Amino acid sequence: MAVIAIDIGATKISSAIFTPDGEMSSFRKRLLNKREGIEVGALITSILDGLMTTARKKKIIIESIGVCIPGIVNSKTGNVWAPNIPKWESFPLYRVLKQCVNNPSINIYIESDRSCYLYGELWKGAAKECHSAVFIAVGSGIGAGIMIDNRFLHGAGDIIGATGWMALKPFYNNEYKECGCFEYYCSGNGIKERTKDLVRVEKEYRGILRQKPIARITAQDVLMAFEENDPIAQQIINQAIKYWGMAAANIVSLLNPQKIVWGGGVFGPAASLIPEIYKESCKWAQPIAIKQVKYTASQLSGNAGLIGAAYLAIKSKNDENETL
Repeated sequence: MAVIAIDIGATKISSAIFTPDGEMSSFRKRLLNKREGIEVGALITSILDGLMTTARKKKIIIESIGVCIPGIVNSKTGNVWAPNIPKWESFPLYRVLKQCVNNPSINIYIESDRSCYLYGELWKGAAKECHSAVFIAVGSGIGAGIMIDNRFLHGAGDIIGATGWMALKPFYNNEYKECGCFEYYCSGNGIKERTKDLVRVEKEYRGILRQKPIARITAQDVLMAFEENDPIAQQIINQAIKYWGMAAANIVSLLNPQKIVWGGGVFGPAASLIPEIYKESCKWAQPIAIKQVKYTASQLSGNAGLIGAAYLAIKSKNDENETL
């Protein structure tokens, strides 16, 4: 018995077959190469068909399929919204996959990437044995997967965890409309763009970040410059530490988790900043709850979504079997 896991990202799709104990085989990675809409759907079905064929040849019985998507899935329709994939405003992913599989005994489960990241950490990473944990994903955007008292939270419209819209700075800026206040300053894109703004304004600045064209500055460049005490990088990252700490403090005070796991493309390079983020949170959070929580970096690197999709498929299938 085994499951198929598919991790759909903004630029690539990873997939594999997993056994119930977590052994991975037939790993594949395909680039989207600017595909849009149904072209992305066709690529996914091609990947899925290939894995199903591999399973048949190896006489592996596939019980279920777990899919991680970079956005929101409507739990009633199976349609998904993925803002970084063009023409996926309400893409019928569940229906497309069901038609590809064409086997009523194989169930398909689709979850947001932020929830799948947390599923992965619960199964094979930093949140093992937790009953209440939050995964804060800081990449091009910011989102959070949330499990409290062994229950994953989804909200009235499956939008829970849109932490990029947390309001952390007084006086509204119209530029927050597209991504939210927190994400505007502290996502990978936010760090990159706010740094570019400062480099353009500070005409006398001659630091590390002036050594390459402004348009080519990345969040990783800023984090590396921060380690070298570059003044603009220090300003941007110290601000991010403050807002990361405030946002996490709000989560701790509201939800009282055992762990907050930091992951995504920025953590990574920013993992060394987690003690400073926790220190900042201690100023703002409910004083008992902040002593009960542990801040930690993801242990699964870039595979959290794929591993989480596998665990989603295994756990959901087991849960359904128990109710029969």
